[in-house]
Amino acid sequence: MWEQWASGTVENVDRATAERFRRPSTFGAGGSEPYAQALQSDDNVLYLHGNRAGADPGTPMRVSTMHAGRWSAGADPIDHSLLDGAAGPVLDIGCGPGRMIQAALDAGLSALGIDVSPTAVRIALAAGLAVLQRSVFDDIPLEGTWATLLLVDGNIGIGGDPDVLLDRCAALLAVDGVLVVEVHRDPEHDLAYEGTLHDAAGHTSDAFPWAEIGVSALCRRAAKVGLVQVAEWTRGGRSFARLARS
Repeated sequence: MWEQWASGTVENVDRATAERFRRPSTFGAGGSEPYAQALQSDDNVLYLHGNRAGADPGTPMRVSTMHAGRWSAGADPIDHSLLDGAAGPVLDIGCGPGRMIQAALDAGLSALGIDVSPTAVRIALAAGLAVLQRSVFDDIPLEGTWATLLLVDGNIGIGGDPDVLLDRCAALLAVDGVLVVEVHRDPEHDLAYEGTLHDAAGHTSDAFPWAEIGVSALCRRAAKVGLVQVAEWTRGGRSFARLARS
């Protein structure tokens, strides 16, 4: 049902916004492509370095460790639980190799993934999953009718501006749809910065805008676009919120 969109163009969303978030300023892209390499190798520990705009020159760079192997593996029980009670169709934003798409299919739900990474999309397609290579700010099929949107694995950071991303998600959601967001464990955390991705071999990406947000900060921002929290929970050290229209 998604094939007609595979070669679509940007038409119905704001072009300036879409251009702002296009490659190469996307997660882990450019440079020596550490993200793409991690998806294709066993050496898949990545390090996200972040510099906040306007920070004091003496401020230490933030470094977060990311295990890309989890993104390439099958969905775990926590991943599957995100779809408990969910309705389809499901759109996984920043789907990577597609584990949450497979999880949705396992739950009997129709699902589509979108990702800007050619490598991630190629891996997902090879696994027989429905994935489109495009930004969330491009044309997306079934706009305004998605029952469930997923922003997991830190993908609330896409574009470095949660307000813009939440507004886009609100446009994609059905009237009775829900948005599931994985959030920072600190409820008040709200940070936007310029990031670069690194691996142990010294491969480095180009810089890209990114953001992190906790549940309280998320709710304040979501309210601006007519979304409210209907649930929040923590499991296995990961924190989540479910949003719906107010």
